Amino acid sequence: MDTIAVLLKAPEDLVLSRLTLTPPGDDDIVVAVEWSGISTGTERLLWSGRMPHFPGMGYPLVPGYESVGRVVSAGSQAIRRPGERVFVAGARCFGDVRGLFGGAAARLVVPDKRAVLLDEATGSEGVLLALAATAWHAMAAPNAALPDLIVGHGVLGRLLARIAVLKGGAPVVWERDAARRDGARGYEVIDPDADARRDYRSIYDVSGDSGIIDLLVQRMAPGGEIVLAGFYSDRIGFSFPPAFMREARIRIAAEWQEADLRATRDVIANGDLRLDGLVTHQEAAERAPQAYAQAFTDPACLKMVLDWRDCA
Repeated sequence: MDTIAVLLKAPEDLVLSRLTLTPPGDDDIVVAVEWSGISTGTERLLWSGRMPHFPGMGYPLVPGYESVGRVVSAGSQAIRRPGERVFVAGARCFGDVRGLFGGAAARLVVPDKRAVLLDEATGSEGVLLALAATAWHAMAAPNAALPDLIVGHGVLGRLLARIAVLKGGAPVVWERDAARRDGARGYEVIDPDADARRDYRSIYDVSGDSGIIDLLVQRMAPGGEIVLAGFYSDRIGFSFPPAFMREARIRIAAEWQEADLRATRDVIANGDLRLDGLVTHQEAAERAPQAYAQAFTDPACLKMVLDWRDCA
């Protein structure tokens, strides 16, 4: 069995390629991918060659950790059944080709337990489940406060803000790009230069700017917390005396857990968390090289989705 997949041969060298799939076992399912998302965070770093070293890192690789598709076959020990629509957060099923994260392909072989059952009405917006779970996880830590300031109004920032509002919060969001200040749902988006507040107690940063902590410390209340909820390719540093004077706390929100995926899936399914307005661009999978380039270079592209349904 083989598949068409996105193959990142080297930084900025991305093609579609036919790859052999690892044969499925008794606990595996085969998924026919309908849509996959392109991450402007980690995948941009892989594409540009700026991704910090991680276990399994190297080229060539299949990117992607945001895939929605249908189960087409299931092993004897699998719970998922053929015909079900599922979300798959990547795969490692391409033999010698690295799967980091391995979801951008027409067919995937994955352990049954890694597939999250989706509501049948879920369409291409289902690729946002991992980002929504990332936002959910950031607020799910023990004793975590809801954000009263979010830095960045990309897709992750918008999801953080929507979940905070869902949980009873009223965050302010900073965004320097005027074109990205629209789309707010129950919260305010402003240019940070127009904000004079210096008493934010809970600041969630998703800007990816490794030099931003000094600015955020200046705007926080004594004893406040800065949550690093984005991904940072450069070494993070800050001036100690101002942080010391405010007795600042800095927390890193890591990757979502399975419980976050399922909790987020449920609030999306019951309509409490809306995903509309976040997917702004969609391309046929055959145009993957162009789609990836646009996703990473076009400021108007919040979220690019590849459509695999007609890819043989």
